[in-house]
Amino acid sequence: MPTRRAVVLSAAAVLLAAPARAVAASGSGSGAEPASGSGSGSGAGGGSGERLRLKLPAPSGPYGVGTVALRLVDTARPDPWTGGPHRELMVSVRYPARAIRGFAAAPQMLPGEAAGWTELNSLGDIPADRVDWAATRTHAHLGAPAAPGPHPVVLYSPGAGDPRSLGTTLCDDLASRGHVVVMIDHTYDTTAVEFPDGRVARTVLPAEFAEVEPDPAHPDPAKVAPLLEKTVAVRVADTRFVLDALPAALPAPLRATADFARTGMFGQSAGGFTALQAMHDDRRILAAANLDGVTSYVQDDDEDGFPSTVTADGLDRPFLLVGKDGNTPSTVPSWGELVRHSRGWHRALSLHGAAHGTFTDAVVLVPQITRRLGLPRAALTENIGTIAPRRAVTADRALLAAFFGRFLRGADDHGLLDGPSARLPEARFAS
Repeated sequence: MPTRRAVVLSAAAVLLAAPARAVAASGSGSGAEPASGSGSGSGAGGGSGERLRLKLPAPSGPYGVGTVALRLVDTARPDPWTGGPHRELMVSVRYPARAIRGFAAAPQMLPGEAAGWTELNSLGDIPADRVDWAATRTHAHLGAPAAPGPHPVVLYSPGAGDPRSLGTTLCDDLASRGHVVVMIDHTYDTTAVEFPDGRVARTVLPAEFAEVEPDPAHPDPAKVAPLLEKTVAVRVADTRFVLDALPAALPAPLRATADFARTGMFGQSAGGFTALQAMHDDRRILAAANLDGVTSYVQDDDEDGFPSTVTADGLDRPFLLVGKDGNTPSTVPSWGELVRHSRGWHRALSLHGAAHGTFTDAVVLVPQITRRLGLPRAALTENIGTIAPRRAVTADRALLAAFFGRFLRGADDHGLLDGPSARLPEARFAS
């Protein structure tokens, strides 16, 4: 895999390096409303013709998983991308369920989100129009009753341009292990966000990138860095608003089981950068994991310069860096600076054979597509590397569960984060 972290969205190259006021806290109302999951449309049939229907792996924890989607409106912040009067977000909350029988499985994507992903996505050499993306069902059940808590809270931010649903495998697994997981869509960054009334907000990042860099084949880092900085800043502001609004916005039974005093965050690519920057900016986040995201405003893993404040200042709380094959603090300058400046517990490791997409649902979806369409092996390795998909899922899940288990739950991970282990032979520890 090349080191460039840019993903081509439409004709423009858009970097995937990638603080609001809580309305609820100010007493003016959170603007939150439940989003019905029943509008997904495409059940098992749905007129998909010959398009492929894909499956996601079942979670590995002891709990069933429930889910609710929420619309959150920050009336104190104009939308930074469109200039609209307020910032409007969608989040999906995954949680340990007391029972799941009789509750429908949630779709991975709603129809508008699936259409946007079909047209514009981060998958290389994959004919997305051959897949019925709206037909995929998750292992989270709509409105299932929550298991008694308290359960720690973990926020999830996807890569730039990616929908929150592309982290379903990892988020559902964390919920099955006893966490309340909040999956955030960053509106107008994400390919497409569908709201409860059927409106669909499409990404503006390709147009924003084309405006600052008309020659995407030869980008000028100095021109691109301000856009990257804005992208991460908007994401961090979204995260902080979600933290402000959620305690009041959650349905009452779920509110009683979510322990916001034990909050962590993780993400992939720009989402991993967002997780660390949000922890730097907000003391409510106690631990954060970055899955293969640079932490400076650059496009290439090995590019130096344009540091963020989290890179320059470091962190005083626990963080985990997990990179694709070869990405370590020695090879990724922003990681090296972050580690040198940090005082808190941290680990940095890479997964042998992993690629950038190994840390998303691509690792389970792309193998199904390439196999069933007879695509060349290069289409597989370009997206998820050479690591065996099942081993990748096992490693990703185990590392996140061990990290948040140790620092949010006080659980014993039996040294999984402390060095090489026969349980995770793919892990290459750098620090």
